[in-house]
Amino acid sequence: MSDMTIAAGRRSRWGLFIAPVLLLILAVAWSGFWFYAASQAEVAADAWRAQEAKSGRIYDCAKRSIAGFPFRFEVQCSGASVALVSQNASKTPFTAKLDNILVLAQVYDPKHVIAEFSAPATLVDGVTQNTFVVNWSKGRSSVVGLPAIPDRASIVFDDPSVNRVDGSVQVPLARAKQIELHGRIADGSPADHPVIETVLQVAQGSIQGVHPLLAEPFDADTRARISGLSDLTPKPWPQRFREIQAAGGHIEIVQSRIQQGEMVAVAAGTLGLSANGRLDGELQMTVTGLERVIPALGIEKMLEEGVPQATLDRVAPGVKSKDLNNLFGALDRAVPGLGKVIKQNANAGVAAGINSIGTESTLEGKKARSFPLKFVDGAVLLGPVTVGQIPPLY
Repeated sequence: MSDMTIAAGRRSRWGLFIAPVLLLILAVAWSGFWFYAASQAEVAADAWRAQEAKSGRIYDCAKRSIAGFPFRFEVQCSGASVALVSQNASKTPFTAKLDNILVLAQVYDPKHVIAEFSAPATLVDGVTQNTFVVNWSKGRSSVVGLPAIPDRASIVFDDPSVNRVDGSVQVPLARAKQIELHGRIADGSPADHPVIETVLQVAQGSIQGVHPLLAEPFDADTRARISGLSDLTPKPWPQRFREIQAAGGHIEIVQSRIQQGEMVAVAAGTLGLSANGRLDGELQMTVTGLERVIPALGIEKMLEEGVPQATLDRVAPGVKSKDLNNLFGALDRAVPGLGKVIKQNANAGVAAGINSIGTESTLEGKKARSFPLKFVDGAVLLGPVTVGQIPPLY
């Protein structure tokens, strides 16, 4: 055998080892990169928690771990808790605790973070000391753009429910088949005055204890634009709302649709904040099945049973309950039975009032009525009638 043949054999044997050696080097390098990136993720998480704490939002984990090697990061937070702390109050206004949060990110796309939440969550109102239990079958969120200001974010809960704890009993407050909330920075929005586009979707939602209308299942799809923001850094919500009000910001309801049985309502318009932190503005509504909504307001029953002053303050500010009852009594004395007739036809009067300010329309192929829904310093006016009062946002 010649020397050249021996040399060629040696080179071929060395070639057999090159690929495994290179693979081993890559594996070691990748492992080093993953563990370094995992340590940096923990540093970034601690920095984010510190930034949120300055805004009064305290996040904590009883136990935190990182896994997911080799192609993704999995941050497990067991015994998670959130506390909202007011610097001007002696009590913590809000705390929330839940069993576990799992945060996922792919190594090749670390700016896209997905989180999964394990139910239930316990919420405590530090001011009223009321306790609420929130449950869901599946909860997850997605955020794109971290660790800087997110470009877009979304959160989805399947089968969510909220109960108030009353001793050993849980009183149902709200539930839905699914709730989705999506938000993103509008295209072309300036960094120093960002505009946020949001979408809120509720499937088979219901709210108990507020009004009979809200207790029946409804579907909602609302798309809005929020302006008046100076930046997107974390801040307490009252401070954020004050800044929006001071800047003349508003919420533009681009499109809203609510369906409850045969009743369908669509709305669009603009809402702002008064100096008192209450909603001001007007939505133009178009409603099918209005004849069903008005009786559900319960105006006839309210007048028959006597109107409590607290209710009158919401429905007709400035009107005294005794004056209203005296009026019906005087009508009955002048014309026996007249007061009762007026009470029993109150709904018809309200319908006539709404029809007088509205116009005939068509919605989704059905006969409808269009009219303004006004918000005046928190009071909600459906035509001439105040149907609700929204508390101040700060």
